[in-house]
Amino acid sequence: MILTSDEQTMLKGREGVAKQKAMELLVKYGEALGAERMVNTNNVFGGVVAPIPFVRKFAAKVKDIDSIFSEFNLDSGNRVTIPQVKVFTCSFLNSLDPDHWQMMGANESTYKLQMRMEKFCRRIGINLTNTCAPYLVGNVPVKGEHCAWLESSAVVYCNSVLGARTNTEGWESTGAAMLVGKIPYWGYHIDENRLGTHLVNVDINLNSVMDWNLLGYYIGELVQEQVPVFKGVRSIPNLNELKSFGAALASSGGTEMYHIVGITPEAHNINEAFGNKKPVTTLYFGKSEREKAYNNLNSAKDQNVDFVTLGCPHYSIEEVWEVCKLLKGKYVSTNTNLWIFMSRPIKALADRNGYTEIITNAGGYIMTDTCPVYSQLYPKGTKVVATDSAKQAHYTPAVMGFETWYGSLDDCIQAAISGEWRGELK
Repeated sequence: MILTSDEQTMLKGREGVAKQKAMELLVKYGEALGAERMVNTNNVFGGVVAPIPFVRKFAAKVKDIDSIFSEFNLDSGNRVTIPQVKVFTCSFLNSLDPDHWQMMGANESTYKLQMRMEKFCRRIGINLTNTCAPYLVGNVPVKGEHCAWLESSAVVYCNSVLGARTNTEGWESTGAAMLVGKIPYWGYHIDENRLGTHLVNVDINLNSVMDWNLLGYYIGELVQEQVPVFKGVRSIPNLNELKSFGAALASSGGTEMYHIVGITPEAHNINEAFGNKKPVTTLYFGKSEREKAYNNLNSAKDQNVDFVTLGCPHYSIEEVWEVCKLLKGKYVSTNTNLWIFMSRPIKALADRNGYTEIITNAGGYIMTDTCPVYSQLYPKGTKVVATDSAKQAHYTPAVMGFETWYGSLDDCIQAAISGEWRGELK
């Protein structure tokens, strides 16, 4: 790789060991991918990490968070004292909700370690957003801005909806990037890699978050890591629909970018989306494809629902409002748990607007800082899960082995109230 003078200075250790280790990692990473140089970034979405099994097994024995960061973020076998981050950095999810860790079934040592990690983040300047959707809490990069983000649903939103530029980074590369403000220049940082590859003709009205989930889940499996271009969308999607759509695309296929002709910022027309290239193939999404995606997402057979989980990706305040319209004056079944996941800033809005009170009075819980997919913590005795998230419905059976129902928000709230799944594709 061709390094600038400031990059060479950091690589030689003249700005400290931590930045040296960060540059060593980023250079190896870039060379492995064929990157010719670095690009500056002032926007990192990452945090401090250790694998969940490690945290649970060794939480009580961890003496120093700098050691965790050194090993798992900088790939250093030797402890390095971690300095202040160089660029604006927001934190990803935690392994538990600190207000409900006991209800989630976490042990005290894991909780204490999580609090120490938060203290560490504050010390080095990481903003404690603790969310999978940083664009909901103020981190909204502009078109063309180079970022270093992890988390599949955040990355696809960043690239596609905002027009900013990032690859799906890992804990290591984001950990390094936050210390040096650099990331290898490859993948979706480069103009030509952002062009569409597959044309998707949409021949059905998309009227809800559920419809956008189903479109994303069906097409993601077909295009995998390519760049689909959607033509024929008859109405402009809102933030919540695009949030869920990208998460579904990224779950079934690993998609990191898409275009919607006439809507997303790099697809004012077909020619712009494809750069005058011909699509690899043309795909179709209509009534039968919608039904196939729905059936693929529903793995459950038992109608009795133990756990209804909402907020994957984290809910917006509008989605919390929608929940309250359905739940107000109702009561969650004694046989069912209802957990709704969001960031703390969104919960603060929910508190102020009386939404938390409505949900709590109904027997539900607002959960922050984490989600079941990441924490792998579910209510005790859970066997059957219901969710309005294609991403959640995709991962829950695979990761946890639970039967899972997928449907609309209304279907999920009715399941929480009745304790039974009665949802159907309408």
